[in-house]
Amino acid sequence: MSALKDATAIVGIGQTAFAKHLPESEKTLACRAVLAALDDAGIDPSEVDALASYTMEETDEVELAKAVGTGDLTFFSRVGYGGGGSCATIAHLAAAIATGQASVGVAWRSRKRGSGPRPWTNTVTQLPTPAQWTRPFGLLRPSDEIAMLTRRYMHEYGATRDHLFNVALACRNRANQNPAATMYERPMTREMYMTARWISEPLCLFDNCLETDGALACVVVGAGRARDCRQPPVYVHAAAQGLPAQHHGMVNYWTDDPLSGPSWAAARHLWKSADFGPQDIHVAQIYDAFTPLIPLSLEGYGFCGRGEGAAFTEGGALETGGRLPINTSGGGLSEAYVHGFNLINEGVRQLRGTSTAQIPGAATCLVTAGEGVPTSAFLLRN
Repeated sequence: MSALKDATAIVGIGQTAFAKHLPESEKTLACRAVLAALDDAGIDPSEVDALASYTMEETDEVELAKAVGTGDLTFFSRVGYGGGGSCATIAHLAAAIATGQASVGVAWRSRKRGSGPRPWTNTVTQLPTPAQWTRPFGLLRPSDEIAMLTRRYMHEYGATRDHLFNVALACRNRANQNPAATMYERPMTREMYMTARWISEPLCLFDNCLETDGALACVVVGAGRARDCRQPPVYVHAAAQGLPAQHHGMVNYWTDDPLSGPSWAAARHLWKSADFGPQDIHVAQIYDAFTPLIPLSLEGYGFCGRGEGAAFTEGGALETGGRLPINTSGGGLSEAYVHGFNLINEGVRQLRGTSTAQIPGAATCLVTAGEGVPTSAFLLRN
């Protein structure tokens, strides 16, 4: 992966509005986000020759390319495992551009999960392999699986609901500063959190991400071209994917240590490829479909020791001005849940200096994809 170091840069970002319900189709939302990102970069759609998205994306490459008017495509890929694929879309484009397979890449994600169907409510659809052994016995939703993992984390390391509240509050506080966030100007208190209804005990309403309609996209080019684009380049410094041996679903209970998830596998490769380490990260965008994923990821990516992730959240450590400010647009918990792509765009804004919760002097950023599922991550620098 050293060949990818700073060889490419994100030069354009775009997004639609976020809401519980948007009238447009997923395809329309995808096209709007892609065109906005290209306009941000100052690049004509006809120059796009690479696309990357998710296996769960309903808008395919053929339809998107026709609708926005790309040129001939010489590279296209889709990454699996839902939110675990977000950062890998950028990694795939970076690899394609660095190796000469393409010159202008666009990654995107469009979703209508706020107004659309919930995939786990369909009892007729053939279940994927891991779910065949769990859903018939009551682990019906991702929140149920993560709740089971959280209970073990609490038992082993003394994590409490106050630690989970620290995560939820940090994300909500940043969303309160972000006019684009679903939870803009909707503050949360500890009392609200502690008295909220259960979703899957010990996870309450505010431990779970939003269900959102919306789309986002970004543009990746080579470092040489990046210097001539409309926006200052944000370089992809290192990238990695991670799927540990004998992994099984979000609960990972076929291993001796289910609390050592895919982030550990991704992190080993990520830091090995980088010129800096966890102690050098100024701001982080950490995948937050559920609050306990944050302490687990803090451990996996080396910001603290094993079992220390919950305690890391204390004393405002995750807030602006804290030890490691996270999810500065509000994240999946309080801005929007679009399978983590909003974390990518916010990482770019931080290093451009244009975030609504700007960290002074931010020059390095970690962005991660979903923990608990086969995952991915990358490091940005300006």
